[in-house]
Amino acid sequence: MRLIFSGIFSPRASGNDGRRFSTVQLLLAIIVAVGLLLALNFSSRIQLDRELQVIHSGVVAEIEALKDQQQQLIHELNHVKSDAYVEFWARDEGKMIRDGEILILPQGSGAIESAPDTNLQLVEFVTTAREPQNWELWWALFFDGPPPQLR
Repeated sequence: MRLIFSGIFSPRASGNDGRRFSTVQLLLAIIVAVGLLLALNFSSRIQLDRELQVIHSGVVAEIEALKDQQQQLIHELNHVKSDAYVEFWARDEGKMIRDGEILILPQGSGAIESAPDTNLQLVEFVTTAREPQNWELWWALFFDGPPPQLR
């Protein structure tokens, strides 16, 4: 084997002006090349580790947010199971009343058809304000107080 290396790196075989590569130089070149390959491999692993740390911190933050949301939902579930909420729902959404109470539904809201009790006594209320007369508008324009009440 020594003959092969000595024949390849001899001045006669290389054709250069007497330059020879020694085995120490060859081993040093191989060690530097392997070192560069290892450095590139380690740097890519370090970059991958940084990316994984970013992903991990994002997942941890999402888990914390989901735990907070779970606590809010548990609190809301306990509230919905309470008697106060059931009574609120029955009066507001269910249009239910207690004995002796009067249910007032806005006209044209469609709530009358959805009311469960068909024995309702309907009472009409005027909910719009009357239009002011022209002299009341002028009075409000010139004076800060309300116009005098005419009987």
